[in-house]
Amino acid sequence: MKAAATNETELIRRILAGETELFHELIRPYERLVYVTIFAILKNETEAEDGAQETMINAFRYLKNFRGDAKFSTWLVTIAMNEARKRLRKGKAAAEDSLDATLEDPEGGDYTPAVLTDWREIPLEALEKKELREKLQEAVALLPEKYREVFVLRDIEELNQEETAAALGINVTLVKVRLHRARMMLQKILVPYLKSGAGSDIHGKPFATQGKAQRGGFFRRWFT
Repeated sequence: MKAAATNETELIRRILAGETELFHELIRPYERLVYVTIFAILKNETEAEDGAQETMINAFRYLKNFRGDAKFSTWLVTIAMNEARKRLRKGKAAAEDSLDATLEDPEGGDYTPAVLTDWREIPLEALEKKELREKLQEAVALLPEKYREVFVLRDIEELNQEETAAALGINVTLVKVRLHRARMMLQKILVPYLKSGAGSDIHGKPFATQGKAQRGGFFRRWFT
């Protein structure tokens, strides 16, 4: 980990010194991270692709401002989150009306979630967990923005509390509170489905009772 950080520091130094062709080498490990982060907020593939591209452009433009106080990946995620927020604000009024109505009645309306086309799936699991995957994606899409942001960074991207706080510009306590509320909201939305038994894994173990250590990997599987 320390070696990777040292390598990034050296790459940044060389890029700023004029070797701009090294920029793609610097960002390559984080391209997927940036895309998934933005997609989980915007729920639109085209917008997420455009937003990811704009994030990388801004990262290059403002690379000289990176001071190394946080990890480069955290700094990049901060830019990605700001880009996602900016794009989300464009249609916020209409989106909030639709979101409020859907949250009041999770089973009602004509809400259709965006669908990722390149999940890394094992065919058998894809068949047995397709419905759970779709329900989970719908539920995450229904979270209010400030809770969805924390959930995406902590439970999907698996950033730690400090990295999440730095990326969002909030304190660690607020990260904990928002993540707890996000998980409670998800549980409330998913509880009718989970009680039906459809939320069991291939061993018959209910999703709702899976341990903390398993949860992050489970969520990440369906969003990456």
